[in-house]
Amino acid sequence: MKPMTGRWFAAENTAPEAAAQLFCLPHAGAGASAYRDWQDKIGPDVEVVPVQLPGREARFAEPFVTSATEMAAALAGPLLERATGDRPFALFGHSMGALLAYELTHQLIAYGRPPVHLIVSGYAPPHLPYDPAYQIVHQMPDPRLVAHIEALQGTAGEVLDHPELLELLLPVIRADYELCETYRFEDRPPLPVALTALGGADDPEAGEKTLPAWRELTAASFTVDIFPGGHFYLHAHLDEVTGIAREAALSERSRT
Repeated sequence: MKPMTGRWFAAENTAPEAAAQLFCLPHAGAGASAYRDWQDKIGPDVEVVPVQLPGREARFAEPFVTSATEMAAALAGPLLERATGDRPFALFGHSMGALLAYELTHQLIAYGRPPVHLIVSGYAPPHLPYDPAYQIVHQMPDPRLVAHIEALQGTAGEVLDHPELLELLLPVIRADYELCETYRFEDRPPLPVALTALGGADDPEAGEKTLPAWRELTAASFTVDIFPGGHFYLHAHLDEVTGIAREAALSERSRT
C-alpha cells in the first residue's frame, strides 16, 4: 500500500487493485470525512480519494483559502502525484466542491492530464448571471448564518446545538461561502471533458431550472440527473449517486 501523498488527501489507498480513481471535493464547511462511506458503496474497482482542504479536520491549524482559482492551482500538482500510474480518474464535487472541481479541471487540462469525467452536484453553473437579490451569506451575523445552515439540512443537529462545535464550524462556513461568493467566472473554451450535473428538484439554486446550463461548459458528452429532495438530496440517494460516480470513473476503461 502506497503512503498518502501530501496533506491534501485523507487516507491511504483503500482500493489498491482499482482500475480508476475518484477524487471527491467537499461542500462548504465540510472536510474529507464527508466521503467516509463512499468506498464501501462504490466497491474495489474504483479508489475513492477524498480531498482534505486547508482549515478543517487534519488541516485545522492551516489558514483558509478563499479563492477557488488559488485552491485549484494549489491542489492540481498534488492530485496528479496522487493519481498514480496511467489509471483514469474522475472528479466529484458537491456544492462548493463542484465549483472547485470545475476550476480544478481547467488546471488539470493545463497540465495535460484532465479527468475522464467531471461530476458536479448541487451547484448552479458558474457562468450564469449573478442574481443581485441573492444575500451574501459569508457576511451574515452568526444567528442568521446558523439559520441558513439549518435550512439546508446538511449539518448534524448535534453540531448546531453545541456552542463549542458551532464556534469551530462557523469560521469554516464563512470562508467557504466567501470563496463561492467572490468567485468570478472566466470565459474559456468549453471543457473537453464529459460532464454530469446532479441535483435536488427542490434546491432553489441548483435544481432542474439551472443545472441543464452546465451543458454550455463542456464540448464533450453531458448528462443531467435530478433527484427528489433539496440541496443535500444525495444523503437520501447515496446509492444512486455513488453508482453514477463509479460509472463515470470507469468510463475510459469501457471505451478501451
